[in-house]
Amino acid sequence: MLEPAFDLTGKVALVTGASKGIGEAIALAYARAGARLVVSSRKQEAVDAVAARIRERGGDALALAAHTGNASDVDALLRFSVDRFGGVDILVNNAATNPHYGPVISADDGLWDKTLDVNLKGYARMIRAAVPSMKVRGGGKIVNVASIAGLRPAPHMGLYGVTKAAVLMLTQVLAVELAPDNIQVNALAPGFIKTKFSAAVWTNEEVHAAIRRATPMARIGTVDEVTGIALYLASPASSFTTGATFVVDGGLSVAAQV
Repeated sequence: MLEPAFDLTGKVALVTGASKGIGEAIALAYARAGARLVVSSRKQEAVDAVAARIRERGGDALALAAHTGNASDVDALLRFSVDRFGGVDILVNNAATNPHYGPVISADDGLWDKTLDVNLKGYARMIRAAVPSMKVRGGGKIVNVASIAGLRPAPHMGLYGVTKAAVLMLTQVLAVELAPDNIQVNALAPGFIKTKFSAAVWTNEEVHAAIRRATPMARIGTVDEVTGIALYLASPASSFTTGATFVVDGGLSVAAQV
């Protein structure tokens, strides 16, 4: 039986970037814990499939396509959540992009704008839209999915890392600002997790081997190994936890570098 402190029965969770990978795994975990889900990504058919999987397993889920880089899409997504489920208690910001692989100084303004607009401003837009509903409902939980690339430089991922570092500061700032409203804001910083988003890493045997050597647990993670922390941060168990970053990386970020 699920511990009551981790029970999400009666809660409404909105997960962006939920069509696959970490976002999908978190949505499925929340549904198992009793939450009603609104799942979103840029492609309607992709999130329709995730919502269908949740319903097939006895959960309650709706899907709506939205691009978090578009303010009107974000507003429509929140209206949809409120109209269909009455509000939002839990927001998981997971939608992200990484269009540039290479030195930061080789990224033009267009790449900077695209990456910042989704990875940072998209999170801020979603939070701004969701907070009024959370206030009405007496509080809420916000989980920002960042990355260990926001904690330490990662080769060829500097632009992505800069945006994720900004997400960590956004998390801390909003944790302070929203604490009086009983809204907890925390961040997840995964390491190398086997997803389609990270396929360039784990499908390249040379790169994959280097990561395994650098990681104390000698492997990359799975999406299900991120969901435990995500459930904690969405549940009553984390009622006194805010402004924190939880690293899930097999020890990579604390390992000695040689």
